[in-house]
Parts: sequence; C-alpha cells; structure tokens
Amino acid sequence: MAKIILEFDALEDAQDARTALDGWKWKSVIWDLDQLLRSTTKHGVSILDPKKEASSEEVEIAHKIREEIREMLTNSGLNLED
Repeated sequence: MAKIILEFDALEDAQDARTALDGWKWKSVIWDLDQLLRSTTKHGVSILDPKKEASSEEVEIAHKIREEIREMLTNSGLNLED
C-alpha cells in the first residue's frame, strides 16, 4: 500500500493544512449538490419545494448548473465519480 505524507509548519501553514485535510468534505458537498440538481433534472423534483414538481425553467437551470459544476471539476482535474 502506498503512503503519502503531508508536512505543514503548524503556525505558518495552518490554513493550507486545513484545506488538505478537508478535501473529502468539499467533495462530499459538491456530490450532494450534484445529486440535488440531478433530482430536478432526472425526476422533476423542485429544488424550491421538494413536494412539488419542478417547472421547465427550473429543470433547465438545474441542468445548466450541473453542467457548469462538472466542467469546472474537469478543468481542475477533478472527478466526482472517483
């Protein structure tokens, strides 16, 4: 098994260390947002009121935002599927 060691100067690099350690949390939040938008684009669930059906405009906007998120991830060398 491979091992990765990250070293940070506790005082000077505290924010960088926190960012490195919280990477999985950021991915989880983006995943949850993507799934919320997917519920709208695939199942027509309104983001504004999950008990209602999404309007065609809401579905279109959710689709566009989902595409933008995935493009941003790809441009950053990231992937939600991994």
